[in-house]
Amino acid sequence: MLSKSSKYAIRAVLFLSINSDENNKLSPIEIAESIDIPAPFIAKILQELTKRGLISSLKGRGGGFYLTEKNKKNSIISIVDSIDGVDKFQECMLGLPVCSGLNPCPMHNTIAPLRNNIVEHLTNKTIDELASEVKKGTTHLI
Repeated sequence: MLSKSSKYAIRAVLFLSINSDENNKLSPIEIAESIDIPAPFIAKILQELTKRGLISSLKGRGGGFYLTEKNKKNSIISIVDSIDGVDKFQECMLGLPVCSGLNPCPMHNTIAPLRNNIVEHLTNKTIDELASEVKKGTTHLI
């Protein structure tokens, strides 16, 4: 359901949440090597997330990417929206051009509640909440 770009973006943002702050900024290469993502790919994603205000960056010597406390309060869906948009969650599972509650495909009534549940969870979970789970060891990132 999520593109590779969105998955990489979420992983990178969670890594930044755990390992960076205003005093400790990370380069795209450091992030890429730590979470096993191609550096040029993650650099492009990080630039987009910075442009959208979801992460912070500083150019020049001592610069890099980091998360502020304000950044950490963003929802996970905001990351997905910045990379792929949220319309993807409304697409028909079978790829039909018209599929809705009024005109469902054979999979619609099975998939729609699951999709809505996923969107609700991604909307209600913050970066900080997911990062806290990794820090506690209840989930893993690497």
